[in-house]
Amino acid sequence: MAPTNIKKIAIVDDDRYVRESIKDLLEFEGFASELYSSAEDFLSREGHLSVDCILADVRMTGMSGIDMLQILKQRENCPPILIMTSYANAQLESSALRSGAAAFLGKPLDSEQLLTCLQSAVGGGSAEKPAN
Repeated sequence: MAPTNIKKIAIVDDDRYVRESIKDLLEFEGFASELYSSAEDFLSREGHLSVDCILADVRMTGMSGIDMLQILKQRENCPPILIMTSYANAQLESSALRSGAAAFLGKPLDSEQLLTCLQSAVGGGSAEKPAN
């Protein structure tokens, strides 16, 4: 039987290899994903309207993930936003969470922690896990 109710995650990161490796992990776990190379690309394509959750890097060329978070939180029906960074510190984490982030993740990402945060935010990948 085909999976139903697959959750779609937007991955916003200026590093193509990071985007693709997260996409591979999420697809293996039963999620669908959309990839965006910048916050501006995501916002201009209104990506928040077609996904169940957003995973965004803090430091990207152009607008930061936290700036994008603050813009999206002002819009109706904003999905949960998880912020990730290689430059984690208490001040940045506090800023992200105060701005409305559902979670703050350090890079390199711990796959179990990422999946736990996603399941908390959207309730899992799909009704059925893909067959191996």
